[in-house]
Amino acid sequence: MAKKKVVVLSGAGISAESGIKTFRDSGGLWENHDVMEVASIEGWYRNPQLVLTFYNERRKQAAEVFPNAGHLALAQLEQHFEVTIITQNVDSLHEKAGSSRILHLHGELHKAQSTGNPDLIYDIGDAPIAWGQTCEQGHQLRPFIVWFGEAVPMMDKAARITSEADIFIVVGTSLAVYPAASLVDFVPDDTPIYVIDPHLPHMQERPALYRIEAKATDGLPKLCQKLVEQYA
Repeated sequence: MAKKKVVVLSGAGISAESGIKTFRDSGGLWENHDVMEVASIEGWYRNPQLVLTFYNERRKQAAEVFPNAGHLALAQLEQHFEVTIITQNVDSLHEKAGSSRILHLHGELHKAQSTGNPDLIYDIGDAPIAWGQTCEQGHQLRPFIVWFGEAVPMMDKAARITSEADIFIVVGTSLAVYPAASLVDFVPDDTPIYVIDPHLPHMQERPALYRIEAKATDGLPKLCQKLVEQYA
């Protein structure tokens, strides 16, 4: 019998529990920067050196943290289900935990992208990107991040994956950032949705909506165990 499809939408909350700071923590400030200075396309055009420095620090920080119990529970869930994680996070904590199907909506911190040819993407690990560092075609490299003001190229694929979910989990996201938040609208009507967060986001009522007011590190291991007992 085919494994049930579990689709997970993860947000900054699950990474925060591993020690990665987010701009949601302090009223739009991210490491003392206005988020639009360092996470918008306008900010890049205005001061690219600042943006490069900012993401070099984020990359260095991300290399020093480890997956938490929430990440690990999702990785272990693959033993029983076909699990796809759609994440708004740009870190690689889901990968480090062992999850194998991950779609990054907002880019990946450990990659660089050509400013002149967006198809040229390089895995740089935790190395910095320097001003003047170029791709093979001579264009400046930038972080491989989808900033405010840019299109989200993976949204169509994410919507298709969501529309095929047998079980849908929302964890660590306020459902306030669009278009990512609109993915819940693609979940089939008869598919149960489990929402895990210490501050539960507002969601339109539906027949099989289950709210779990808890941190990812607490709520996800318990939910995953419950899903195995109920569906696997």
